[in-house]
Amino acid sequence: MPIIINLDVMLAKRKVKSKDLAVAVGITEQNLSLLKQGKVKGFRLATLEAICKHLDCQPGDILEYTNEE
Repeated sequence: MPIIINLDVMLAKRKVKSKDLAVAVGITEQNLSLLKQGKVKGFRLATLEAICKHLDCQPGDILEYTNEE
């Protein structure tokens, strides 16, 4: 998949536990884990907004596009 999700990197930089982020954002830990692994086909912009707000970051800090050939 050409979209890389760097959520685990941002969690480490901010020293935030996945469990705490899941509670703050209002999603299950399992869904957050699937998101971190890139195993989701999509997610709501409201979820991305809540993640960015909690981690004090920009969407580009979490999502990265690579040109796979």
